[in-house]
Amino acid sequence: CTGKGWISPQNSFQLPHNGVLEVEELRELREQPTDPQVEQEIIDSIEEVYFSSDSFDTVQYELEKLPPDLNLLELEEYRDKLKRQQAAVSKRVADLILEKQPSYVKVSSLHKCFNSAFRQLRSAKEGFTEASLGLLANQRRRQLLTGLLKSLRTIKTLQRTDVRLSEMLEEEDYPGAIQLCLECQKAASTFKHYNCISELNSKLQDTLEQIEEQLDVALSKTCKHFDVSHYTKVQLAYKLLGKTQTAMDQLHMHFTQAIHNTVFQVVLGYVELCAGNADTKFQKMPYKDLCTHITTDSYIPCLTDLCKALWEVMLSYHLTMQWHDDAEGSDESTVGRSYVKKKLEHGLTRIWQEVQLKVKAYLLGTDVSNFKYDDFIVVLDVISRLMQVGEEFCGSKSELLQESIKRQSVNYFKNYHRTRLEELRMFLENETWELCPVKSNFSIAQLHEFRFMGQCRSPSVSPSRQPESTEPVELCLFEQYLQGGNPFEMQIDNKEEETEDVLASNGYESDELEKSVYQDYDSDSDVPEELKQDYVDEQTGDGPVKSVSRETLRSRKRSDYNAPILTNTTLNVIRLVGKYMQMMNILKPIAFDVIHCVSQLFDYYLYAVYTFFGRNDMYESSGLGLISSRLRTTLSRIQESLIDMVSPHASPEERKEKVPRPHLSQLVILTSSDTLYGLAERVVATESLVFLAEQFEFLQPHLDTTMPSAKKPFLQQFYSQTVSTASELRKPIYWIVAAKAIDYEQMLLLMVGVKWDIKEIMSQHNVYVDVLLKEFEKFNQRLGDVSKIVRIPLPVSNVLWEHCIRLANRTLVEGYANVKKCSNEGRALMQLDFQQFLMKLEKLTDLRPIPDKEFVETYIKVYYLTENDMEQFIKNHREYSMKQLTNLVNVCLGSHINKKARQKLLAAIDDIDRPKR
Repeated sequence: CTGKGWISPQNSFQLPHNGVLEVEELRELREQPTDPQVEQEIIDSIEEVYFSSDSFDTVQYELEKLPPDLNLLELEEYRDKLKRQQAAVSKRVADLILEKQPSYVKVSSLHKCFNSAFRQLRSAKEGFTEASLGLLANQRRRQLLTGLLKSLRTIKTLQRTDVRLSEMLEEEDYPGAIQLCLECQKAASTFKHYNCISELNSKLQDTLEQIEEQLDVALSKTCKHFDVSHYTKVQLAYKLLGKTQTAMDQLHMHFTQAIHNTVFQVVLGYVELCAGNADTKFQKMPYKDLCTHITTDSYIPCLTDLCKALWEVMLSYHLTMQWHDDAEGSDESTVGRSYVKKKLEHGLTRIWQEVQLKVKAYLLGTDVSNFKYDDFIVVLDVISRLMQVGEEFCGSKSELLQESIKRQSVNYFKNYHRTRLEELRMFLENETWELCPVKSNFSIAQLHEFRFMGQCRSPSVSPSRQPESTEPVELCLFEQYLQGGNPFEMQIDNKEEETEDVLASNGYESDELEKSVYQDYDSDSDVPEELKQDYVDEQTGDGPVKSVSRETLRSRKRSDYNAPILTNTTLNVIRLVGKYMQMMNILKPIAFDVIHCVSQLFDYYLYAVYTFFGRNDMYESSGLGLISSRLRTTLSRIQESLIDMVSPHASPEERKEKVPRPHLSQLVILTSSDTLYGLAERVVATESLVFLAEQFEFLQPHLDTTMPSAKKPFLQQFYSQTVSTASELRKPIYWIVAAKAIDYEQMLLLMVGVKWDIKEIMSQHNVYVDVLLKEFEKFNQRLGDVSKIVRIPLPVSNVLWEHCIRLANRTLVEGYANVKKCSNEGRALMQLDFQQFLMKLEKLTDLRPIPDKEFVETYIKVYYLTENDMEQFIKNHREYSMKQLTNLVNVCLGSHINKKARQKLLAAIDDIDRPKR
């Protein structure tokens, strides 16, 4: 042992055959001249692996080290290096042997002993091997038997597998059952040489098919109540079977079936419940026919339950898609994922179409045209909410639902509107045109029918039920109801929240005593008993509105004096417009039909007010142009299109679309001079129409946004031709009061007795002027009396005064035109009389300028015109009647011109084409 570990004799040099190295050879090796340091370096350069073990194959090692491309020069150099290393090692070994020669002799002796022992051992080994082989044979037999036992145990386990499989299926562990079944099949193929196993293989195949059937049932359960863990197990099971795509095909079939079964069971339940007997004929009916057996009372509850059940199915589908989106990161193949994604997306539209078809059949199965308004609004709400679900579910515009709800809505609305128009006629014919005492701050926005205008409502919640929204962004329905609940859980039975208090409280208004809308008055004993009784409109279900006596009105607070002027009927029309607009908001497809009906409500109200208070045959002869051509056209249009005049040529269908002409209540007296010919009623009627027109103006932008573009011209024309004419009714209606309020005939008679061909300038005016002024004072006083009953707005007061003054001035001109003889002094007296009249009149009224002042003054001054000027005057002043112009020619110019000239002027008067004013 030296330097680098143990040097094996084989690795250094070969021993001689006799095993003894000649001493001379060793000495020869030692005597070779070397440098010990160089020798040690050469030994140190030998690779470590050469000293590792006796079994090391140096030749193999060196051959493996050779590079792929051999270079002779390099190989020779490397060979010389190895020789030098071998020489150095041989020399070192020779030195060691010579130093230890006595020991080496002993080793040789031992070598001989070893050879002898080896021979003896070989003999013993041959004897021992025979015994060993016997042992080995026994051991092999034992191993074979152990393997057989293991196989038998496996076979026994396999044969008991069906029990465990049944347990797993009961536990709904489908992946585990399939996994076990597949493992058993694999194991069974190993032992297929056994007869019992071939039978087992067949049984396992049957079990696998049975599992597939149960798996299909489990898959169908996800269509109504999706459960993540359940669906995950089912999908994993199909994946183990390698049938993921088949599962998706089956899933869509199950969803379609679930929709059919769901709607049929819901409708059948209601039909059987309402039929009240155990008749099984309904169970065999087609779904469409079954829908026609739903009763009116059960229509809404059944529709709601139908939508609730369908929501569950659609939510399950939505959650199924969500599950597959979340599972996209799985190790499933890209092709498989793509198929599932496309299949699910395509299924969205198919499933929604199926839902629409089922709900459409239900909607059209019942005639809803006679439903109560609130009930129909609920139907619209439910369908609107369902359409919102469709929009979120698959981006559908729900054409089938829209078409069917539009059809039902048009039928319903025509019937509803027909009834409302008849009711409006009844209201108008029973209306006594007394004030409905509302507060001074009254606004239609306070009425619950118009609450929807101040809210950003979802398309499916009725305006009256829309909660105040505090969320800036509304969650979609599938997000809102993901954890539970149902968008069709509508609180139909909840009472409507109380309407804003809009009625005046007759002087007892206070914060402490909050008034309800249609409260009893905080009345003393002086309030008549009948005023305390509520009136409820049975047709519309509207609350009671008080009919208030004039005495009660007088006791109102002064703050309510400026309150809007309206009647119970006006309020009903406004509310009706609100209801129509609610329907329009929900049912955009019939928006035009609704707006057309809204316009008819206004038309009929306007026509009634005109018919009751504005009709008079004296208009045309007055020359005052009381009815504009626009108003005349509007009234003619309304009469022709809306009023049933009992024409013998009208067909029953045409008459069905019209309403009989209304008649004024006999309780309304318009002939008494004490009441200024029903001025209070006229003011209430006319100003309530003006108020109604103002509300329509306020609603125009909202109506405009709902109106289809193609129909917008109708709306614009309705506003420009009809709504804007409401205030024009003031002229003809108040003219009738003005025409009767002052005794113009008496003044004419008094003027006949005046002598106008005087020779002296008079300083005193005539008596007829004082009589006329007395009439105006009396009129002013009566106006004050009426204003205690009903507020007379300034425009009304101005129209009344304007009419009276114009009529007085025209009576003056008519009186002057009756004069047979007149002098210059007489003309001066006319001017004096008129100036006296104007001076006193201006103290009675604030109306400026005085109407028709120039009409009188010009007529008086014509006396001084020449013949030529007179001819031009006749042509330019068509406002004077032929009689008045003829009188000017005969009386005023008679003394200044000859007969021929007079004839010429009279002919000019005859030739004038006078259009009717």
